[in-house]
Amino acid sequence: MTENEYAKVEQYLGEIKGGMKPAMRLTIMGVVNSSPRSFAVSLLCGPPDSVKDGSDIGLQLTVNFIDKSVTRNAQISGEWGTEEKNILYFPFTAGDNFKMEILCEHQHIRVFLDGQQLCNFAHRVRQLQTVRALEITGDIKLTKVT
Repeated sequence: MTENEYAKVEQYLGEIKGGMKPAMRLTIMGVVNSSPRSFAVSLLCGPPDSVKDGSDIGLQLTVNFIDKSVTRNAQISGEWGTEEKNILYFPFTAGDNFKMEILCEHQHIRVFLDGQQLCNFAHRVRQLQTVRALEITGDIKLTKVT
């Protein structure tokens, strides 16, 4: 496959109706580009049409193919918190399909990749229902987002 077969996702921005709440599951399906650098999945506070730089970010999950890391962080009141990078394995491969599931629980978010748990992220946003938008950017082609 060539790089041209998979256009880079400039930006996906969609609404999380009613905001995040325990037992909610977001599913992202796509294909990693053939020469990927990174992609990011962010849970943003505020409705999609009002999100701007400086808005709170409940979770920003960044997949970096250069250093084979999956970084998680949150931005509250304009300040980034402590980065989390611990994962047991790097599951992404250039050119491969993937299915990422983000499951919201009472204390944390669990991230699954192709049915295997990848990581957890403790909630840093006080009111989960303020997380109302999903943003995806980077070197992937989305096939389905629910």
